[in-house]
Amino acid sequence: MKKIIPGILSVAVAGAVALDGYWLFVKDHVTAATGNQVQSSASSSSTTSSSQASSTNARTATSGTYKNGTYTGKATSTQWGDVQVQAVIKNGKITTINVLEYPNDNQHDKQINSQVLPTYKAEALKKQSAKIQLVSGASETYKGFTGSLQNALDQAEV
Repeated sequence: MKKIIPGILSVAVAGAVALDGYWLFVKDHVTAATGNQVQSSASSSSTTSSSQASSTNARTATSGTYKNGTYTGKATSTQWGDVQVQAVIKNGKITTINVLEYPNDNQHDKQINSQVLPTYKAEALKKQSAKIQLVSGASETYKGFTGSLQNALDQAEV
């Protein structure tokens, strides 16, 4: 979680992409800091910065680290085909995620996965976890990606 300075507004822009008659939506997120409280359009509750910092620190302290190495997750079956990923761990952190297998038998699959897989990889690297957000329109890839990544991370647990 980023530290938010009072009076600063942080905005992530929403986006939608039309792919072969399907729309992919990316959820917007607006965060405004006023005094000691943080308000977010993504959630209706207000939380103080100090409680956010302490909960973030608690998560970091209890999340543990991973063993260094390269771990290949089991291929996870989806409606459109298997998804398999490989996680590279250095200094106890996920540094690289390689997608070894994913549905790409037709133009529609290729278009969706070429856009969503980099998003899933970036978020997993940022969160250091397989617990990432679903991108609307790519739920099968999400199931396969997170399932295979979680299997790889389970192998890497200390």
